Amino acid sequence: MTTQTEISWIAADWGTTNLRVWALSNTGDILIHRGSDRGMGKLSPAEFEPALLDLIADVLPTQGNVPVIVCGMAGSRQGWAEAPYMSVPCAPPSIADATRVKTSDPRLDVHILPGLKQVSPADVMRGEETQIAGYLADQPGFSGTLCLPGTHTKWVTLKSGTVERFRTCMTGETFALYRHRSVLRHGLSETEFDTAAFREAVLRVLQDPKVFASELFGIRAASLVAGQTPAQATGRLSGLLIGAELASIRDEFDLADVAILGSSKIAGTYHAALQCLGKDARLLDADSITLRGLTLAFSCYARETS
Repeated sequence: MTTQTEISWIAADWGTTNLRVWALSNTGDILIHRGSDRGMGKLSPAEFEPALLDLIADVLPTQGNVPVIVCGMAGSRQGWAEAPYMSVPCAPPSIADATRVKTSDPRLDVHILPGLKQVSPADVMRGEETQIAGYLADQPGFSGTLCLPGTHTKWVTLKSGTVERFRTCMTGETFALYRHRSVLRHGLSETEFDTAAFREAVLRVLQDPKVFASELFGIRAASLVAGQTPAQATGRLSGLLIGAELASIRDEFDLADVAILGSSKIAGTYHAALQCLGKDARLLDADSITLRGLTLAFSCYARETS
């Protein structure tokens, strides 16, 4: 059983849909890892502190306070407290760039890391910059491309450890909209995915991107009259969308050296799609890299306050 005195600090990754927290010891051991579905999208500013306390109140000390280092959408304009964006090109934000949040509970010392912005073409990120910092902690001076798959996938150019530019693709959200809100939903599977159909669709749209729009309804038609299975339809839709994404970014980003930071099946689909281009990207665990970035921020905090 974890005691209150063992907790040195708390890391929090606060997304739009979910909140994840880790309580860590002063030697870096993970003592508690908890999560909830109380993401930024469900909370008013006044509800962030109670949502956090629901997960960590039982491990907070009776006296003194605990540093809480937060990344993600808690720092958005609609979040707990706005943490202004930093402009690229720049190194990933550090604790010196964080916004300190005034809390009602004196046991909390909350610092929210800022996101990054790009003026032209206009783009923003929150949370991914901490993953980038975590990656660079083990790959200092890296020059190449990072792919951070998700609802809004980020493609990032790094040069000697600096974020030069990035681009966001709404492929994950678009897939969800087609899957649940379009006529295609009648032929799709919620659980099965045909890899061969996925690869075929990726190659189809990479070879001729202009067919994308007409190929979409073809998914519905093939389910009705050509014996296409739900698993094949799902793989085909995913392949068309990710293939179109790759077609849109392949001339802008160097795909010869790509690291994919992902923890879910969607990261595997990006890996497979890049293989269709003859690129063998590295697939890394995003959760551990996010925690690595938050730990780096805490280490700076500890040095500054010691």
